[in-house]
Parts: sequence; structure tokens; C-alpha cells
Amino acid sequence: MVSGLKTRSLPRLFSALCGPLISALLPSCSPLSPPSRMDKADLEVPSSWQAVKEARAGVDTDWVTRFKDSRLRALVDEALLNNRDLRIAAARLDQARQQARIAGAAGLPTADLTFAGNRQKQNFIGFPIGGPGGQSGGVFSNTFNQFNLTPTINWELDVWGRIRAGQSAATAEAEAAAQDIRAAQASIAAQIAATWFTLAESKEQVALASEAEAIFQKTADAVRERFLRGQQEDGGAAAQLRLAESDAATARAARLERQQTLESSARQLEILLGRYPSGQLAAAKLPPIPGKVPAGLPSELLQRRPDVLAAERRFAASGKRLSEARRALFPRLALTSSSGTTTGDLSELLNSDFGVWQLAGNVVQPLFTGGQLRAEAKVRYSKQDEALAQLQQSVLKAFGEVENTLAAERLLAERAAAIDSATSLAAQADEAARADYAGGVSDLLTVLTAQTRLVQLRSQQLTLRRLRLENRVNLHLALGGDFRPSPSTSSSQ
Repeated sequence: MVSGLKTRSLPRLFSALCGPLISALLPSCSPLSPPSRMDKADLEVPSSWQAVKEARAGVDTDWVTRFKDSRLRALVDEALLNNRDLRIAAARLDQARQQARIAGAAGLPTADLTFAGNRQKQNFIGFPIGGPGGQSGGVFSNTFNQFNLTPTINWELDVWGRIRAGQSAATAEAEAAAQDIRAAQASIAAQIAATWFTLAESKEQVALASEAEAIFQKTADAVRERFLRGQQEDGGAAAQLRLAESDAATARAARLERQQTLESSARQLEILLGRYPSGQLAAAKLPPIPGKVPAGLPSELLQRRPDVLAAERRFAASGKRLSEARRALFPRLALTSSSGTTTGDLSELLNSDFGVWQLAGNVVQPLFTGGQLRAEAKVRYSKQDEALAQLQQSVLKAFGEVENTLAAERLLAERAAAIDSATSLAAQADEAARADYAGGVSDLLTVLTAQTRLVQLRSQQLTLRRLRLENRVNLHLALGGDFRPSPSTSSSQ
């Protein structure tokens, strides 16, 4: 039992030693985010987009809702909760944040509390005085105890800012990882939307293929009936029958192919959702094409796209890593301070009358490291050049994606208008060909050609709608449009 405490206790001793020092140091070790280095990319930014001259501001804050599909919204939220790629990105973000904390800890003092106890017996062999109790022939001995309780503080003074540069670099790397999370969320939402549209198109393509199969089979049955009745007087009846049956079989194969695409798309979507790929996910119809997307200005893109922002943060981090490596060549100053008690009686361990203290400092100047420190600085120079090139590439890629999707938006709309006109004409031709054939004024080949062309054009209509929807998703991503997960999803991340 420890007893006999005097006026001062251990907490008071420790507080008196550590408090002022820690209070003085904490402000200098706060996290520092390096300023933006986007201007160092040195790229020419046009005043407007080339594909679309108008530059309306106000890029969407939640582009998923533009498609007005509640099921799509629910699927996106489900994917944000369960998608494995997002969990990987979240784990990397947590690692980056912890690395920033580790880097910052190097600039703070470390405090340790050490307790040591020692009990020792010493024999004095040959000592002329007798042993214990004054008896002759014994060995004189002495037993003594020693107890130490010592709080110690160690601190490397960051005179040149080497530690602060490392902490700032780690902070920028954590910020880049946070932008990676934003990019991953938007990418997953885009993949969900695109796959959902593919699934919807596949469902409608299967329905169209089933309808076409029924039409071709009906035509083949009619030709067979006329063949059996011997109504073909111009010859070639057998060939026409085989041609009609071939088209019916081809339509059946097309239906099965589209059914395979439907099931494959369902499995792909289920994997994105984190579900087992059973292929049983039901699809809806393709939604209508939303209104035009505000494109904003090219210069705004650099402050909005998460992949560009992540590349800029890594470039900023590389600059701080270079500063860290260059400052490693300077002298390092370290302080060590300890205060405690040492006594032979455990009951006096917290008594300040038995107090001891120590204050020490040292300066270390690297003299010869085999060129390691200078080589490390050169490596950091190269890494900064690499990060700059990656930032420039990210910016060019971003501009290219916006220009491509804006141009595709216009061209796909023009293609859709042309296909709609061709489909309308093909429908009229099909109706006229069947009427002429029934009246005996046209041949079967004209009927089959009209039917095939109509089916193909209707299929192209569905594909173009899906392509326009996918391009719209790509345009939202290219412009850096925001994606806002639902509150329940955000709180679960």
C-alpha cells in the first residue's frame, strides 16, 4: 500500500512539467492543407465549349433525379451501401486520414511514464567484522531497495518545417482520397444508370423480337397455306415458303439472343448492387430523354470534377514531399525532459522531496549518408514532375470528355430524328406490301423485306434511346455534376 503522500502528487508534478510545453507546441502542429496549385498546370482554357457555343451556368446538383425514375434512385442508393468497390475506396480514405494523423504526431512531444523497482542483496566476503548478529564465521551482507517513477517528454523541434511539410503532404493526400470517394460514388451511380437503361432496352428488345417472330411466323403460315392450296401459278412457291420459314427462324434466334442479353444485364446490375447474380432483377421501360443539361464554362470544370481535384491535391502533396526531402538535409534539434522520484521506500515514491529531474538537448547534422538524402530529394523532384503531368493529362481528358459528349448529344438527337422518319416510312411500306400481297399484286419478297426493315428500324429506335440516355449520364459525369446520396445512405458510409 502506498502511503505517506506529501504536499505534491505525481499528477501535479507531471502537469507542471508537461502543461506549458504542450500548450506552446500544439498551435504550431495544427493540420495544414497546402494551397491549390491548379495554376501550375499551365494549360490554355477556352472561354466556351467548341461543341456547344452556349455556356449556361448551374450544373446539376443531383443528376440522377433528372431521369425521374424512382426505381433507379433506389438502386443507386442500394449500390452506395453495398458496392464492394466503394468499400475499397472508403478503406483507402480512412488509411489516408490516419496517415495524416501519423505525420502530424511526429511534430508533437511524446510523453512516457516509467516505473522501475529494484531489490538487491550484496555480500561482503572477507570483511573483517563478523556476520549478522555478531557471530563469527558468517558473511556480512546488505539488502537495499530502489524505486523510480519517471515521466519523460521527448520532442523534436521542427525548426525548418520538415515535419510540417510532411504533415501538409499527408493532409493533401487525404483530401485527394476524399475526392476519389466522390468520383467513385459518381462512377457507381453512372454504371447503375447505364446498366439499368441497358436492362430496360433489353426487355423492350425481347418484346419487339417476340412480336417480330410472331409476324414472320404468321407470314410463313400464310405462305404455307397458299402453297398447299396450289395458289402459286408463277412458280417458285417452294422457294418462297422456305424463305418465309427462314425469316421466322431468324426472328426466333434474334429473340433468344436478346433474352440472353437481358439476363446478362440483370446479373451485371446485381453485381454492382452487391447482390448475388441470379439474373432475376426485373426491368422497367426506358425513361424519356430529359431536357438539356446546363454545360457551364470550361474554367468551372477545373473546380468541380473530382478526378481533376484529386490530381491537383496529389500535385500539391508532391510539392510538400519535395520540401520535406530538401529540409531533411538541415540539422535536427531534439529536446528531452524528465522529472520524477527515486527512493528506497515505496511509500515515498510520490513524495516530491525525493524528486529528480533532467533536461537535455541535442543537434544532429547529417554529414555522410552515401548520397541517400540528396537522391531522395531528386526522387521527389521526379515525382512532382510526374504529378504535374498527371494533372495536365486529367485536365485534358476532362475537356475531351465534355467536348465528345456535347457533340454526341447533338448528333444522337439528329440520328434519332432520322430513324424516327425512316421507321414511319417503313411502317407505311410494310402495310402497303401486305395489302398488295393479299390482293395478289405483289410478291412475297417485297413483304418480307418490308417486315425485316421495319423490325430493324424499331430496334434501332430502342438502341438510340438507350444510347442517348447513356450519353446524358456520361455528360453529367464529364461536367462534374454533383451526385447527392440520400441522407440514410450518406450516414451509413
